[in-house]
Formats: sequence, structure tokens, C-alpha cells
Amino acid sequence: MAPALYLQIKQHILDGIRERHYQAGDRIPTEAALCEQFAVSRMTVNKALRELVAEGWLVRTAGSGSFVADRRTESPLLAIRNIADEIAERGSEYSGRVIRLQRQAADEKVAVQLGLRVGAPIFHSLIVHQADGEPLQLEERFVDAERLPQYGEQDFASQTPNRYLMEVCPLSEMEHVVEAVLPSAGEAGLLQVRVDTPCLLLHRRTWSDGYLVSYARLLSPGSRYKLSSKTSLS
Repeated sequence: MAPALYLQIKQHILDGIRERHYQAGDRIPTEAALCEQFAVSRMTVNKALRELVAEGWLVRTAGSGSFVADRRTESPLLAIRNIADEIAERGSEYSGRVIRLQRQAADEKVAVQLGLRVGAPIFHSLIVHQADGEPLQLEERFVDAERLPQYGEQDFASQTPNRYLMEVCPLSEMEHVVEAVLPSAGEAGLLQVRVDTPCLLLHRRTWSDGYLVSYARLLSPGSRYKLSSKTSLS
């Protein structure tokens, strides 16, 4: 089943940003131009743009248009750190608690993030990373099952997804965005914090040899772990 029209427009703009047709600060085509290009209503285009603004990809200025936000950060391969290694360097013992590891069909939201069709096979993992038994980070990851068919067979209680991915498909490019959020009730329970605890949420997409292979949401209580500008977790 083809994605909804507004999702096709959204993906088209995201692809333009990822492929650097649009740089930070560039103005994207007007709503009228997008309506004509995709033969859709203004309401459909507006919905796509609103979501891109809400997700931090675009900034809209009244009377001027929509512009690409300065949110993309690319790091060299050596800057992608494994959380287990960072915990060990702090003198603590790492452990992973696997909450979910299953194969499923991509819904619209995940399909957009991974650049796949709706219904494409993916793996969905949910893991609590712990230091000395204390929850430090909640990692929710979605992986293209056609490119990484063995992902669902891994023991992520003994190795992190990061280490596995680095071994089987060395990462060549990374995109991440950090935001301050409050955890959902379920997330708070897994992290053993209150629902009003400020957390840092890192959205990450990673590529290998030009192919987008993984999208992850990494949630950490701000009081337990601080992200630096030069290292990234999990």
C-alpha cells in the first residue's frame, strides 16, 4: 500500500535535506509549488510541512516561507561510541535488559524515518542499558530487516545493537537530534524515574555505504547521563 500523499511530500523534502539538495537555511519550494508538483490540495501540503516543523526539520516564517532548520549533525565513524564501553570507562558494570526484539511491518511513521514503504519488514528492539544495575538509557531501535536479516537473532543482553551494527555494516554516516522531553508512563517505569523527570531524547538515523539501515530513539534521564557534543551513545 502506497504511503498517504502528505507522507510522500514529507519524504520528498526529507530526501532533499538528506541528499543535501537543501542545506540549513535554504528555503524549500512554496506551498503553491508543491501543490502543483504533486497535484494535491494545499491542505495536504500544509500537513506535511506542519509535521516537518514539529519534528524540527523546518522553520516557517510568516510571509517568507519554510526554511531548512540547522539540526543535522554528522560525526566521523570514530565518534560513534558504544554505551557499554563508556560505562566501563566510568568504572561501572554494563548490563542490558531486552524488553522487546521482534520482526514486524513498518507503520507510516517508521517507514518515513527509514525511507521504506509502509508494510516493509523491519526489526523493532527495545532495550534498557544499565550501569551497575541502574537504568541509564532506554533504546528503541528500528532496523531494515531486508538489509540486516540476522538482527532479530542477536543476544542484546550480552552485546549492544551499536556493537553489532558496527561489526556487520560499518556505519558511514550519522544524523542525530537531541531534545528535552518528559518520559511517558511506560518509559518512566522502565527507567525507574518519575513521569515529571526531565530527560534527553536523542533521535538517530545511521547509514552504511549510502544505505539507511537504522533509526533509534535513545532516552536518558538528564540527571544520570549527559550527552557531549563529540560523542554519541549506544
